[in-house]
Amino acid sequence: MITRAILRYIRITPRKFRQIIPLVKGRNPEEAIAILTGVKKKASGYCIDLINSAIANTKRIQGVEVSKLCISKLTADGGPQLKRFRAGSMGRAGMIRKRTSHITLELDEMPVKMEGHVKEEGKPQKSKHPAEINVKEKAKGAAQAVKHEKHGAKKTAKKGKE
Repeated sequence: MITRAILRYIRITPRKFRQIIPLVKGRNPEEAIAILTGVKKKASGYCIDLINSAIANTKRIQGVEVSKLCISKLTADGGPQLKRFRAGSMGRAGMIRKRTSHITLELDEMPVKMEGHVKEEGKPQKSKHPAEINVKEKAKGAAQAVKHEKHGAKKTAKKGKE
């Protein structure tokens, strides 16, 4: 984390703000601002202000270029709720919660893209993650199980009719 900017007690629900987080996370701040200007949501305005604040914080640090930064963390946490009451049927009162948010943004240096491991000259080797291998094996096993069930169901149906 190179710099952080926090915006607190914003009158928008965290759920509404979380809709724009995937649009900007992992991007350059200037690119994120360009994307958010085209988004027609109230949360995008707050996010632009927050990114500008983080950029201003970064400029105070010597030797850091804004063009080499990316948004590494952007979270929307719940703040205090303003509780209001509205008249309900038969003399009851229904509670209305006006939610607030605390938003945290962290800028970090762009990660260096690493190539595959080089085993032989000029030939990169792809390393398979164990989770990827397990998913493929499970998919093959499930397909075979469905095949066996179909054939087994046909045989039992014929026996039942005879």
